[in-house]
Amino acid sequence: MSQFNLIPVVDEGLGNSTYLLDIGGGRALVLDPERDVRQVRAEAARRGLSIAYAVETHLHADFISGVRELAEAEGATVLAPEIGERGFAATGMKDGDTIDLGSFTFEALATPGHSPEHLSYLLHEGPRLVGVFTGGSLMVGTAGRTDLVSPDQTVPLARAQYHSLQRLMELPDSTPVWPTHGAGSFCSSAAGGERVSTIGAERATNPLLQVEGEDAFVEALLGSLGTFPDYFLRLGAINHSGPAILGTSPTLPALDAAEVQQLMAEGAQVVDTRPAADFAAGHIPGALSNTLRPVFATWLGWLTDPDRPVVIVRSPDQNPADIAWEAAKVGFDTLAGELAGGMDAWAVASAPAALPLVEAKEMVAGSPAVLDVRQASEFSSGHVPGAHNIELGALLEDMGKVPHGPVVVMCGHGERAMGAASILERAGRTDVRVLTGGADDWARVAGQDLQVGA
Repeated sequence: MSQFNLIPVVDEGLGNSTYLLDIGGGRALVLDPERDVRQVRAEAARRGLSIAYAVETHLHADFISGVRELAEAEGATVLAPEIGERGFAATGMKDGDTIDLGSFTFEALATPGHSPEHLSYLLHEGPRLVGVFTGGSLMVGTAGRTDLVSPDQTVPLARAQYHSLQRLMELPDSTPVWPTHGAGSFCSSAAGGERVSTIGAERATNPLLQVEGEDAFVEALLGSLGTFPDYFLRLGAINHSGPAILGTSPTLPALDAAEVQQLMAEGAQVVDTRPAADFAAGHIPGALSNTLRPVFATWLGWLTDPDRPVVIVRSPDQNPADIAWEAAKVGFDTLAGELAGGMDAWAVASAPAALPLVEAKEMVAGSPAVLDVRQASEFSSGHVPGAHNIELGALLEDMGKVPHGPVVVMCGHGERAMGAASILERAGRTDVRVLTGGADDWARVAGQDLQVGA
Protein backbone atom coordinates (compact mmCIF):
# COMPACT_ATOMS: atom_id res chain seq x y z
CA MET A 1 0.00 0.00 0.00
CA SER A 2 1.42 3.43 -0.98
CA GLN A 3 1.49 6.44 1.30
CA PHE A 4 -1.70 8.45 0.82
CA ASN A 5 -1.04 12.17 0.64
CA LEU A 6 -3.98 14.47 -0.17
CA ILE A 7 -3.56 18.20 0.40
CA PRO A 8 -6.63 20.47 0.33
CA VAL A 9 -5.89 24.04 -0.76
CA VAL A 10 -8.82 26.04 0.60
CA ASP A 11 -10.05 29.40 -0.68
CA GLU A 12 -11.94 30.71 2.35
CA GLY A 13 -13.40 33.60 0.38
CA LEU A 14 -15.00 31.59 -2.41
CA GLY A 15 -15.60 28.68 -0.03
CA ASN A 16 -13.92 26.11 -2.27
CA SER A 17 -11.31 23.39 -1.90
CA THR A 18 -8.78 22.49 -4.58
CA TYR A 19 -7.19 19.08 -3.97
CA LEU A 20 -3.56 18.18 -4.60
CA LEU A 21 -3.01 14.41 -4.66
CA ASP A 22 0.43 12.77 -4.67
CA ILE A 23 -0.02 9.89 -7.11
CA GLY A 24 3.56 8.59 -6.80
CA GLY A 25 6.62 8.79 -9.00
CA GLY A 26 7.05 12.49 -8.29
CA ARG A 27 3.71 13.31 -9.92
CA ALA A 28 0.54 14.93 -8.66
CA LEU A 29 -3.09 15.30 -9.65
CA VAL A 30 -4.93 18.56 -8.97
CA LEU A 31 -8.74 18.56 -8.82
CA ASP A 32 -10.93 21.64 -9.38
CA PRO A 33 -8.18 24.29 -9.39
CA GLU A 34 -9.06 27.96 -9.42
CA ARG A 35 -7.35 30.31 -11.84
CA ASP A 36 -4.87 31.55 -9.25
CA VAL A 37 -2.72 28.43 -9.15
CA ARG A 38 0.16 29.99 -7.21
CA GLN A 39 -0.59 28.19 -3.94
CA VAL A 40 -1.31 24.76 -5.39
CA ARG A 41 1.87 24.95 -7.50
CA ALA A 42 3.84 26.00 -4.43
CA GLU A 43 2.43 23.05 -2.46
CA ALA A 44 3.45 20.69 -5.27
CA ALA A 45 6.94 22.20 -5.56
CA ARG A 46 7.43 21.97 -1.79
CA ARG A 47 6.91 18.22 -2.09
CA GLY A 48 9.00 17.81 -5.22
CA LEU A 49 5.96 17.01 -7.37
CA SER A 50 5.16 17.91 -10.95
CA ILE A 51 1.47 18.29 -11.75
CA ALA A 52 0.59 15.58 -14.26
CA TYR A 53 -3.22 15.89 -14.25
CA ALA A 54 -5.63 18.80 -13.83
CA VAL A 55 -9.17 17.53 -13.26
CA GLU A 56 -12.61 19.16 -13.27
CA THR A 57 -15.79 17.76 -11.77
CA HIS A 58 -18.00 20.25 -13.66
CA LEU A 59 -18.14 23.58 -15.48
CA HIS A 60 -17.65 26.03 -12.65
CA ALA A 61 -19.90 29.06 -12.30
CA ASP A 62 -18.30 30.67 -9.25
CA PHE A 63 -14.73 31.01 -10.46
CA ILE A 64 -12.60 30.86 -13.58
CA SER A 65 -11.00 27.43 -13.79
CA GLY A 66 -7.24 26.98 -13.52
CA VAL A 67 -6.92 23.77 -15.56
CA ARG A 68 -5.63 25.64 -18.63
CA GLU A 69 -3.08 27.48 -16.49
CA LEU A 70 -1.79 24.13 -15.18
CA ALA A 71 -1.75 22.61 -18.66
CA GLU A 72 0.37 25.53 -19.86
CA ALA A 73 2.65 25.87 -16.84
CA GLU A 74 3.08 22.20 -15.89
CA GLY A 75 2.16 20.30 -19.03
CA ALA A 76 -0.74 18.74 -17.13
CA THR A 77 -3.29 16.56 -18.92
CA VAL A 78 -6.77 18.00 -18.43
CA LEU A 79 -9.54 15.57 -17.46
CA ALA A 80 -13.11 16.89 -17.65
CA PRO A 81 -16.67 15.65 -18.20
CA GLU A 82 -17.21 14.54 -21.80
CA ILE A 83 -20.64 16.22 -21.89
CA GLY A 84 -20.25 19.86 -22.87
CA GLU A 85 -16.99 19.48 -24.77
CA ARG A 86 -14.47 22.20 -23.89
CA GLY A 87 -13.04 24.67 -26.36
CA PHE A 88 -9.51 23.53 -25.48
CA ALA A 89 -7.59 20.27 -25.23
CA ALA A 90 -9.11 17.98 -22.60
CA THR A 91 -9.63 14.26 -22.14
CA GLY A 92 -13.38 13.70 -21.91
CA MET A 93 -14.60 11.46 -19.10
CA LYS A 94 -17.96 9.71 -18.80
CA ASP A 95 -19.57 7.40 -16.28
CA GLY A 96 -17.41 4.35 -15.62
CA ASP A 97 -14.29 5.64 -17.38
CA THR A 98 -11.05 5.01 -15.52
CA ILE A 99 -7.58 6.51 -15.60
CA ASP A 100 -4.56 4.52 -14.43
CA LEU A 101 -2.50 6.85 -12.24
CA GLY A 102 0.10 4.28 -11.25
CA SER A 103 -0.50 3.78 -7.55
CA PHE A 104 -4.15 4.73 -7.92
CA THR A 105 -7.05 4.40 -10.34
CA PHE A 106 -9.43 7.28 -10.97
CA GLU A 107 -13.02 6.33 -11.89
CA ALA A 108 -15.68 8.73 -13.16
CA LEU A 109 -19.12 8.52 -11.58
CA ALA A 110 -21.97 10.45 -13.23
CA THR A 111 -23.65 12.66 -10.60
CA PRO A 112 -25.63 15.32 -12.49
CA GLY A 113 -27.59 17.90 -10.56
CA HIS A 114 -25.40 20.85 -9.65
CA SER A 115 -24.79 20.93 -13.40
CA PRO A 116 -25.93 18.60 -16.19
CA GLU A 117 -22.47 17.20 -16.90
CA HIS A 118 -21.30 16.81 -13.29
CA LEU A 119 -18.98 13.93 -12.46
CA SER A 120 -17.73 12.68 -9.12
CA TYR A 121 -14.51 10.68 -9.07
CA LEU A 122 -13.83 7.50 -7.13
CA LEU A 123 -10.23 7.02 -6.04
CA HIS A 124 -9.12 3.39 -5.88
CA GLU A 125 -5.88 1.82 -4.71
CA GLY A 126 -6.00 -1.70 -6.05
CA PRO A 127 -9.28 -3.22 -4.81
CA ARG A 128 -9.60 -0.64 -2.01
CA LEU A 129 -11.87 2.41 -2.38
CA VAL A 130 -9.85 5.27 -0.91
CA GLY A 131 -12.51 7.99 -1.19
CA VAL A 132 -14.70 10.02 -3.50
CA PHE A 133 -14.31 13.56 -4.85
CA THR A 134 -17.87 14.89 -5.00
CA GLY A 135 -17.34 18.40 -6.41
CA GLY A 136 -20.70 20.18 -6.29
CA SER A 137 -22.82 17.07 -5.71
CA LEU A 138 -22.75 15.74 -2.14
CA MET A 139 -21.33 18.30 0.28
CA VAL A 140 -20.94 18.49 4.04
CA GLY A 141 -24.48 18.86 5.35
CA THR A 142 -26.05 19.80 2.02
CA ALA A 143 -25.85 19.40 -1.77
CA GLY A 144 -25.01 21.73 -4.64
CA ARG A 145 -27.62 24.20 -5.83
CA THR A 146 -29.33 23.46 -9.14
CA ASP A 147 -30.45 26.93 -10.27
CA LEU A 148 -27.30 28.10 -12.05
CA VAL A 149 -28.07 26.82 -15.56
CA SER A 150 -31.52 28.22 -16.41
CA PRO A 151 -34.85 28.58 -14.59
CA ASP A 152 -36.46 25.81 -16.63
CA GLN A 153 -33.67 23.41 -15.58
CA THR A 154 -33.75 24.12 -11.84
CA VAL A 155 -36.31 21.47 -10.89
CA PRO A 156 -35.14 18.77 -13.36
CA LEU A 157 -31.59 19.23 -12.09
CA ALA A 158 -32.83 19.05 -8.49
CA ARG A 159 -34.44 15.71 -9.33
CA ALA A 160 -31.19 14.57 -10.92
CA GLN A 161 -29.35 15.71 -7.79
CA TYR A 162 -31.63 13.50 -5.69
CA HIS A 163 -30.73 10.42 -7.73
CA SER A 164 -27.04 11.32 -7.73
CA LEU A 165 -27.01 11.49 -3.94
CA GLN A 166 -28.84 8.18 -3.76
CA ARG A 167 -26.15 6.70 -5.98
CA LEU A 168 -23.42 8.04 -3.72
CA MET A 169 -25.22 6.54 -0.72
CA GLU A 170 -24.50 3.11 -2.22
CA LEU A 171 -20.85 3.58 -1.24
CA PRO A 172 -19.61 2.16 2.09
CA ASP A 173 -20.23 4.35 5.14
CA SER A 174 -16.50 4.62 5.81
CA THR A 175 -15.80 6.22 2.42
CA PRO A 176 -14.21 9.69 2.78
CA VAL A 177 -16.09 12.45 0.96
CA TRP A 178 -14.03 15.30 -0.52
CA PRO A 179 -16.32 18.04 -1.89
CA THR A 180 -15.12 21.09 -3.80
CA HIS A 181 -17.77 23.52 -2.56
CA GLY A 182 -18.21 24.15 1.15
CA ALA A 183 -19.10 26.78 3.73
CA GLY A 184 -18.71 30.25 2.25
CA SER A 185 -19.54 29.14 -1.27
CA PHE A 186 -22.69 30.53 -2.85
CA CYS A 187 -22.97 27.13 -4.56
CA SER A 188 -23.66 25.65 -1.13
CA SER A 189 -26.03 26.35 1.74
CA ALA A 190 -23.70 24.72 4.27
CA ALA A 191 -23.25 26.70 7.48
CA GLY A 192 -20.68 24.61 9.37
CA GLY A 193 -16.93 24.78 9.11
CA GLU A 194 -16.21 21.18 8.14
CA ARG A 195 -15.07 20.70 4.54
CA VAL A 196 -14.69 16.91 4.38
CA SER A 197 -16.91 14.12 5.62
CA THR A 198 -17.76 10.45 5.09
CA ILE A 199 -20.68 8.74 3.40
CA GLY A 200 -21.86 7.41 6.76
CA ALA A 201 -21.74 10.81 8.44
CA GLU A 202 -23.73 12.39 5.61
CA ARG A 203 -26.23 9.54 5.60
CA ALA A 204 -26.84 10.12 9.32
CA THR A 205 -26.76 13.94 9.54
CA ASN A 206 -27.23 15.63 6.16
CA PRO A 207 -30.71 17.25 6.32
CA LEU A 208 -31.30 16.61 2.62
CA LEU A 209 -30.78 12.90 3.19
CA GLN A 210 -33.28 12.77 6.03
CA VAL A 211 -36.33 13.63 3.90
CA GLU A 212 -38.48 10.92 2.39
CA GLY A 213 -38.62 10.68 -1.37
CA GLU A 214 -37.72 12.72 -4.43
CA ASP A 215 -40.44 15.37 -4.14
CA ALA A 216 -39.58 16.14 -0.52
CA PHE A 217 -35.89 16.33 -1.44
CA VAL A 218 -36.56 18.81 -4.25
CA GLU A 219 -38.67 20.98 -1.96
CA ALA A 220 -36.00 20.93 0.76
CA LEU A 221 -33.13 21.64 -1.62
CA LEU A 222 -34.83 24.52 -3.41
CA GLY A 223 -36.05 25.92 -0.12
CA SER A 224 -32.47 26.12 1.16
CA LEU A 225 -31.20 28.28 -1.71
CA GLY A 226 -30.28 31.88 -1.11
CA THR A 227 -29.19 34.51 -3.60
CA PHE A 228 -26.04 34.20 -5.67
CA PRO A 229 -23.83 36.67 -7.56
CA ASP A 230 -25.00 37.37 -11.10
CA TYR A 231 -21.50 36.76 -12.44
CA PHE A 232 -22.23 33.06 -11.91
CA LEU A 233 -24.36 33.30 -15.05
CA ARG A 234 -21.41 34.32 -17.26
CA LEU A 235 -18.38 32.42 -15.92
CA GLY A 236 -19.65 29.03 -17.06
CA ALA A 237 -19.48 30.12 -20.70
CA ILE A 238 -15.91 31.37 -20.21
CA ASN A 239 -14.87 28.07 -18.64
CA HIS A 240 -16.58 26.17 -21.45
CA SER A 241 -14.81 27.99 -24.28
CA GLY A 242 -11.53 28.21 -22.38
CA PRO A 243 -10.29 31.14 -20.29
CA ALA A 244 -7.27 33.06 -21.46
CA ILE A 245 -3.97 31.79 -20.05
CA LEU A 246 -2.44 34.50 -17.85
CA GLY A 247 0.86 32.81 -17.02
CA THR A 248 2.82 35.25 -14.88
CA SER A 249 0.94 37.48 -12.49
CA PRO A 250 -1.36 40.01 -14.15
CA THR A 251 -0.16 43.55 -13.53
CA LEU A 252 -1.53 46.85 -12.27
CA PRO A 253 -0.01 49.63 -14.39
CA ALA A 254 0.69 52.85 -12.47
CA LEU A 255 -1.65 55.75 -13.28
CA ASP A 256 -1.28 59.31 -12.06
CA ALA A 257 -4.25 61.27 -10.74
CA ALA A 258 -4.85 63.03 -14.05
CA GLU A 259 -4.95 59.70 -15.90
CA VAL A 260 -7.42 58.30 -13.36
CA GLN A 261 -9.63 61.36 -13.76
CA GLN A 262 -9.57 60.95 -17.53
CA LEU A 263 -10.43 57.24 -17.31
CA MET A 264 -13.31 58.03 -14.96
CA ALA A 265 -14.60 60.64 -17.38
CA GLU A 266 -14.59 57.91 -20.04
CA GLY A 267 -16.59 55.51 -17.84
CA ALA A 268 -13.98 53.68 -15.76
CA GLN A 269 -14.86 52.38 -12.30
CA VAL A 270 -12.70 52.97 -9.24
CA VAL A 271 -12.46 50.11 -6.71
CA ASP A 272 -10.85 51.04 -3.39
CA THR A 273 -9.35 48.00 -1.66
CA ARG A 274 -8.21 49.77 1.53
CA PRO A 275 -9.74 49.02 4.95
CA ALA A 276 -13.19 50.50 5.51
CA ALA A 277 -11.94 53.06 8.05
CA ASP A 278 -9.37 54.39 5.57
CA PHE A 279 -12.05 54.69 2.89
CA ALA A 280 -14.28 56.56 5.34
CA ALA A 281 -11.52 59.06 6.08
CA GLY A 282 -10.99 59.94 2.43
CA HIS A 283 -11.62 58.41 -0.99
CA ILE A 284 -12.12 59.26 -4.64
CA PRO A 285 -15.71 60.46 -5.13
CA GLY A 286 -17.74 57.73 -6.79
CA ALA A 287 -15.34 54.93 -5.80
CA LEU A 288 -16.62 51.53 -4.64
CA SER A 289 -15.31 50.39 -1.29
CA ASN A 290 -14.33 46.70 -1.48
CA THR A 291 -11.75 45.87 1.16
CA LEU A 292 -9.10 43.35 0.12
CA ARG A 293 -10.01 40.32 2.22
CA PRO A 294 -10.93 36.70 1.46
CA VAL A 295 -14.31 37.62 -0.09
CA PHE A 296 -12.91 40.43 -2.25
CA ALA A 297 -13.34 38.52 -5.52
CA THR A 298 -16.98 37.71 -4.80
CA TRP A 299 -17.94 41.33 -4.22
CA LEU A 300 -15.85 42.58 -7.12
CA GLY A 301 -17.69 40.23 -9.46
CA TRP A 302 -21.07 41.04 -7.91
CA LEU A 303 -20.84 44.85 -7.75
CA THR A 304 -18.58 45.80 -10.65
CA ASP A 305 -19.38 45.98 -14.37
CA PRO A 306 -17.09 43.57 -16.28
CA ASP A 307 -17.50 45.64 -19.45
CA ARG A 308 -15.99 48.83 -18.00
CA PRO A 309 -12.34 49.50 -17.08
CA VAL A 310 -11.43 49.15 -13.40
CA VAL A 311 -8.93 51.38 -11.58
CA ILE A 312 -7.62 50.18 -8.21
CA VAL A 313 -6.81 52.30 -5.16
CA ARG A 314 -4.87 50.30 -2.56
CA SER A 315 -2.86 50.64 0.62
CA PRO A 316 0.95 50.46 0.35
CA ASP A 317 0.95 47.19 2.30
CA GLN A 318 -1.51 45.47 -0.07
CA ASN A 319 0.12 43.26 -2.72
CA PRO A 320 -0.93 44.34 -6.23
CA ALA A 321 -0.45 40.79 -7.52
CA ASP A 322 -2.97 39.51 -4.96
CA ILE A 323 -5.49 42.09 -6.12
CA ALA A 324 -4.96 41.26 -9.79
CA TRP A 325 -5.25 37.50 -9.24
CA GLU A 326 -8.38 37.90 -7.12
CA ALA A 327 -9.91 39.93 -9.95
CA ALA A 328 -8.88 37.32 -12.51
CA LYS A 329 -10.66 34.60 -10.53
CA VAL A 330 -13.99 36.17 -11.47
CA GLY A 331 -13.16 37.16 -15.03
CA PHE A 332 -11.51 40.57 -14.69
CA ASP A 333 -8.42 39.62 -16.68
CA THR A 334 -7.05 43.09 -17.34
CA LEU A 335 -7.40 45.92 -14.87
CA ALA A 336 -6.79 49.45 -16.16
CA GLY A 337 -4.23 50.07 -13.44
CA GLU A 338 -3.80 51.59 -10.01
CA LEU A 339 -3.56 55.11 -8.65
CA ALA A 340 0.16 55.75 -8.23
CA GLY A 341 0.89 57.19 -4.80
CA GLY A 342 -2.55 56.25 -3.49
CA MET A 343 -4.88 58.75 -1.87
CA ASP A 344 -2.00 61.06 -0.94
CA ALA A 345 -1.44 61.65 -4.64
CA TRP A 346 -5.15 62.16 -5.27
CA ALA A 347 -5.44 64.70 -2.43
CA VAL A 348 -2.83 66.88 -4.14
CA ALA A 349 -4.84 66.95 -7.35
CA SER A 350 -8.43 66.92 -6.12
CA ALA A 351 -10.49 66.92 -2.94
CA PRO A 352 -11.29 63.49 -1.48
CA ALA A 353 -14.77 62.56 -0.29
CA ALA A 354 -15.47 61.19 3.20
CA LEU A 355 -18.12 58.97 4.79
CA PRO A 356 -18.85 59.38 8.50
CA LEU A 357 -18.62 56.42 10.83
CA VAL A 358 -20.91 55.92 13.80
CA GLU A 359 -20.42 53.70 16.83
CA ALA A 360 -23.19 51.60 18.32
CA LYS A 361 -23.58 53.87 21.37
CA GLU A 362 -24.20 56.88 19.10
CA MET A 363 -26.70 54.92 17.06
CA VAL A 364 -28.61 53.91 20.19
CA ALA A 365 -28.80 57.53 21.31
CA GLY A 366 -30.51 58.69 18.11
CA SER A 367 -33.22 57.28 15.91
CA PRO A 368 -32.01 57.15 12.31
CA ALA A 369 -33.31 54.54 9.90
CA VAL A 370 -31.12 51.43 9.80
CA LEU A 371 -30.22 49.62 6.58
CA ASP A 372 -28.80 46.13 7.16
CA VAL A 373 -27.09 44.81 4.01
CA ARG A 374 -26.34 41.27 5.19
CA GLN A 375 -27.77 38.21 3.47
CA ALA A 376 -31.41 37.47 4.31
CA SER A 377 -30.42 34.40 6.33
CA GLU A 378 -28.01 36.46 8.45
CA PHE A 379 -30.61 39.19 8.97
CA SER A 380 -33.33 36.76 10.07
CA SER A 381 -31.00 35.17 12.63
CA GLY A 382 -30.85 38.46 14.56
CA HIS A 383 -31.05 42.15 13.66
CA VAL A 384 -31.63 45.60 15.10
CA PRO A 385 -35.40 46.01 15.69
CA GLY A 386 -37.00 47.94 12.86
CA ALA A 387 -34.01 47.64 10.53
CA HIS A 388 -34.58 47.42 6.79
CA ASN A 389 -32.86 44.54 4.98
CA ILE A 390 -31.55 44.93 1.44
CA GLU A 391 -28.75 42.52 0.60
CA LEU A 392 -25.63 44.27 -0.66
CA GLY A 393 -25.79 42.32 -3.91
CA ALA A 394 -29.31 43.62 -4.55
CA LEU A 395 -28.72 47.24 -3.58
CA LEU A 396 -28.15 48.56 -7.09
CA GLU A 397 -31.49 47.14 -8.22
CA ASP A 398 -33.38 48.01 -5.03
CA MET A 399 -32.11 51.56 -4.50
CA GLY A 400 -35.71 52.83 -4.39
CA LYS A 401 -36.35 50.75 -1.26
CA VAL A 402 -33.67 52.52 0.79
CA PRO A 403 -35.29 54.62 3.54
CA HIS A 404 -35.44 58.36 2.92
CA GLY A 405 -33.66 60.75 5.25
CA PRO A 406 -30.63 59.99 7.42
CA VAL A 407 -29.68 56.31 7.39
CA VAL A 408 -27.13 54.17 9.19
CA VAL A 409 -25.81 51.30 7.08
CA MET A 410 -24.64 48.15 8.85
CA CYS A 411 -23.54 44.57 8.24
CA GLY A 412 -21.58 42.11 10.35
CA HIS A 413 -18.29 43.97 10.78
CA GLY A 414 -18.41 47.07 8.57
CA GLU A 415 -16.87 46.12 5.22
CA ARG A 416 -20.10 45.32 3.38
CA ALA A 417 -21.77 48.34 4.98
CA MET A 418 -19.01 50.60 3.66
CA GLY A 419 -19.44 49.06 0.22
CA ALA A 420 -23.17 49.80 0.37
CA ALA A 421 -22.57 53.33 1.64
CA SER A 422 -20.18 53.98 -1.24
CA ILE A 423 -22.89 52.89 -3.69
CA LEU A 424 -25.43 55.16 -2.01
CA GLU A 425 -22.96 58.05 -2.06
CA ARG A 426 -22.34 57.51 -5.76
CA ALA A 427 -26.11 57.68 -6.27
CA GLY A 428 -26.19 61.11 -4.63
CA ARG A 429 -27.06 60.30 -1.01
CA THR A 430 -25.35 62.67 1.41
CA ASP A 431 -27.06 61.55 4.62
CA VAL A 432 -25.42 58.15 5.06
CA ARG A 433 -23.34 56.91 7.97
CA VAL A 434 -21.73 53.52 8.53
CA LEU A 435 -21.88 51.52 11.77
CA THR A 436 -18.55 50.27 13.02
CA GLY A 437 -19.27 46.71 14.10
CA GLY A 438 -22.50 44.78 13.78
CA ALA A 439 -25.79 43.78 15.33
CA ASP A 440 -24.18 42.16 18.37
CA ASP A 441 -22.35 45.41 19.16
CA TRP A 442 -25.65 47.28 19.02
CA ALA A 443 -27.37 44.75 21.30
CA ARG A 444 -24.57 44.92 23.86
CA VAL A 445 -24.66 48.73 24.04
CA ALA A 446 -28.46 49.01 23.84
CA GLY A 447 -29.06 46.31 26.40
CA GLN A 448 -31.74 44.87 24.10
CA ASP A 449 -32.29 41.57 22.37
CA LEU A 450 -31.97 41.39 18.62
CA GLN A 451 -35.11 40.79 16.62
CA VAL A 452 -35.28 37.35 15.04
CA GLY A 453 -37.06 36.64 11.76
CA ALA A 454 -37.61 38.61 8.60
